Amino acid sequence: MVTTAAMAETAAMVGEPARAAMLSALMDGRALTATELARAAGVMPQTASAHLGRMVEAGLLAVERQGRHRYHRLASPAVARMLEGIMAVAGIGLRQAKPVRVGPADAALRAARTCYDHLAGRLAVGIADRMLERGELELSADGGAITASGEAMLGTLGVQAHPDHARKGRLFCRPCLDWSERRPHLAGVVGAALCARCFELGWVTRIDGSRALRVTRAGEAGFAEAFGLAPGD
Repeated sequence: MVTTAAMAETAAMVGEPARAAMLSALMDGRALTATELARAAGVMPQTASAHLGRMVEAGLLAVERQGRHRYHRLASPAVARMLEGIMAVAGIGLRQAKPVRVGPADAALRAARTCYDHLAGRLAVGIADRMLERGELELSADGGAITASGEAMLGTLGVQAHPDHARKGRLFCRPCLDWSERRPHLAGVVGAALCARCFELGWVTRIDGSRALRVTRAGEAGFAEAFGLAPGD
C-alpha cells in the first residue's frame, strides 16, 4: 500500500519547477540529454544533472546509454499517465512550454541517413514504428526480436537475416536510439541486412560527402508498399 509519505515525496519531486519542466519536455516520448533538458528547464547543466539524478533514483526517469552519450526518458507509462493527469488538472493540456530541438540541423540528415551499417533518421524510425504496430517487431530496453510475421514480411523484400548470421558479440536484433528522432530504430544483424537490401533495390542512394541518404522514386513506392510510409513520414 502506498503511504501518504511516499505520495508526498513523489508530489514534491514533480512539483519543483525545473524538474516539472524537464518531465514535461520528455512527454513526447523522446529521450534527451542532460544538456538538452537543462536548456528546456532554463537551468545550468550542473543543476539539471542533480535534478536528473534525484528523479532517476525516485523511479521517475530511466537512463539509456548510446555510445558515450546518456539519454534520459520517462521510466514507465505509469509516470506519463501521472504527468498527464497533473497537466489536465493544471489546465495546461499536453503542450510543451519550451520546444527542444535535437539532432542535426541538416534536413537531409534528419530525414534519412546511415548509422554505421543500418538505416537511421525519420525513415528508419518510421519503419520500426510500423513493424511494431503490425506485430512484426518487438523491442525493449534490453534487445529486440523479429516475430514470425516479421520474418515473412522481410522475406518478401529479399532481406536475408537469420540469428545464425550474428557475429560473436553482436546481437541479431536490437533497438538503437535515433540521434535526431530520439526514438528507436532497428539495428543489429536485421538492421544491417535491411539497409543493405534497400541499397540493392535502389530505394536509397548516398548523398556525396554526407551520411545522408536520398530516397529514390522506387524507394518512395517501395517504402509505401512495404511499410505504409509516405514521402516525408
